[in-house]
Amino acid sequence: MIRMEGLLLYRNGKTILRDVSWEVKDGEHWAILGLNGSGKTTLLKVINGYLWPNEGSVQVLGETFGKTDIREIRKSIGWVSAAMVEEFDRRDPAIEVVLSGKYGAIRLFESVTEEEIAEGVRMMMRFGISHLANSAFEYLSQGERQRVQIARAMMAKPKLLILDEPCTGLDLVEREHLLNTIRELAEEGNVTILYVTHHVEEVLPCFTHTLLMRDGQVFAQGESTLLLNEDTLSSFFNHDIAVRLEKGRAWVAVK
Repeated sequence: MIRMEGLLLYRNGKTILRDVSWEVKDGEHWAILGLNGSGKTTLLKVINGYLWPNEGSVQVLGETFGKTDIREIRKSIGWVSAAMVEEFDRRDPAIEVVLSGKYGAIRLFESVTEEEIAEGVRMMMRFGISHLANSAFEYLSQGERQRVQIARAMMAKPKLLILDEPCTGLDLVEREHLLNTIRELAEEGNVTILYVTHHVEEVLPCFTHTLLMRDGQVFAQGESTLLLNEDTLSSFFNHDIAVRLEKGRAWVAVK
């Protein structure tokens, strides 16, 4: 699904990514964990072809960057980000936001058929938000907006779904509801998920692997069960970290 080798990316004399090598195989779901400024979002932009590394090679969905049309690759990638909310017209009804994902557009500029509208409603029903179809996006809660974004991303039937800190701004209950939705999506097995966060407790058991990013470099990568422990996380955060496992999730606290 993804293969990166020896990535080096710098801008204006500042190194943002250094010696990043990483491989994601079909059937794996990855959590990308790191503090603010660790290079997580930059890594996502490289995957989507919005940033080009100065050195190294990138393959996404079997296509080598520099030898393929990036725009075609993007059609198979769904991207959900809290920052993307600012790009939507908040007056648009939720169903139009969802349907725009079918065309890879921010707004729905094309006329749609009754069949396509029904498809959009079914997608919203899948994520428990069909009752919001005609509600203006601006009146939705933060959790509802994130579900609309996920439904929008899935309209294009992507092979790769990137969730960039989707729980930002959610309260505890909304966060757990959204995480449960993401778990169900991962267990269906129709799409490979990359889940980006800086909260260890959001790494669900369905995320088979974890990539730890620090200062633009790969600190560690591998099976989540082998990385999310006190020794590794204490070294990663440069603090003594206590880890408590509950229902397959690691809950952490600074000692």
